[in-house]
Amino acid sequence: MQTVLGLAPLLRQSLSGADLTSLGQTLIQRASADPNDSAALMDAAILMQFRGQPELAMELQRAALKIDRQYQVQSSRPARLNLLGIVAPGELMANMPLECLLEDSDIGLTLHYATAEEAHADAFDPNQLPDHDLLFVAIGESDTNRPLLDAWQLRLNDWHKPVINPPPAILRTARDQAHRLLSDIPGVLAPSTWRLDRGQIQTIIAQGHFFPTPPDSSPESIPLILRPVDSHAGQGLVKTESNDEFLTALATFPDQEVFLSPFIDYQSEDGLYRKYRIVMIDGQPFACHMASSRNWMIHYLNAGMEDSEEKRAEEATFMANFDQDFALRHGEALSAIQGAIGLDYLGIDCAELRDGNLFIFEVDPAMVVHAMDPIDLYPYKQPAMRKIFDAFDALLTRRAQESAEPNGIG
Repeated sequence: MQTVLGLAPLLRQSLSGADLTSLGQTLIQRASADPNDSAALMDAAILMQFRGQPELAMELQRAALKIDRQYQVQSSRPARLNLLGIVAPGELMANMPLECLLEDSDIGLTLHYATAEEAHADAFDPNQLPDHDLLFVAIGESDTNRPLLDAWQLRLNDWHKPVINPPPAILRTARDQAHRLLSDIPGVLAPSTWRLDRGQIQTIIAQGHFFPTPPDSSPESIPLILRPVDSHAGQGLVKTESNDEFLTALATFPDQEVFLSPFIDYQSEDGLYRKYRIVMIDGQPFACHMASSRNWMIHYLNAGMEDSEEKRAEEATFMANFDQDFALRHGEALSAIQGAIGLDYLGIDCAELRDGNLFIFEVDPAMVVHAMDPIDLYPYKQPAMRKIFDAFDALLTRRAQESAEPNGIG
């Protein structure tokens, strides 16, 4: 097993604007000089994703995984606990960024890039995996990862160490499943979400209208949102406001399955849209960020937070008052959401509607959470992120102390 720099230090350098060309060249030279240096290949794969070269990144990762599937993440501190993260091959969004939550931690992290085949193998030996005090399933929900999660669900049912974020609960975060689990929670609006396969798309286009029609609505009267399955951060997201717009947009997805949902107008009275990222850790909510924009399709990176002192001041107030304000108003709803999904660690992207309800965009444990924004612009984020990291540490510590009994997963 080799030691990697890992995501956290490389992401920190990238976000700081550092020129990583030299480091990338050094990693490639290392791998060329030593065909067994899979750690260099793995770190180079991360850098290539930062540089917008996903195909090269995946080629490097595949080469690394042919050599070794287990990697210890470099740490400057002696390990008090050893955490084994089960992760999936793929791009950064395929997994929960454990390294960012454990940056500068005294909890040692080893990543095992899992396969469905090994989980199904009759001769599978848990001792083939690195020694650990607890196991964290860091695989994000996606069509690509579903076979992997299904396979490891059976393998982890009676694991000899505590398991955090078990596969069945991760699978409940799929957009079309989550809305069914959350829609009856008081104080929560989780819009209906339909999944359209290729055959349904072709049928709708041929008929010239949407079928089946959403209850009490039609494409002519309610804006609809289309997004490719497994897309995140607004990639491929389309809003349509008429039947013609809907059919035109649908025709751009001939070889993809899509999620369809009604557009919910969450604009505040001042004309701004606000998106909140909350993380639930062991039943307690924490503020991760708040972004505001005139554009309904808002993400933190496109909201212009770095250019607006006013927006940052509002976010600072949101974080400072979170426990006595947002978390107090929505505490019962947030707790019910985590309970319905069944994950000890869960990210929630949401908004507040004018009627006071919590509008849920997405629930996902793989949301990016880090403390790497420039301190001169975002000094208020450091205390808020420290609360998250301390709570995550406390969760892992508590679970590691539990006896290694069957986890009752499901």
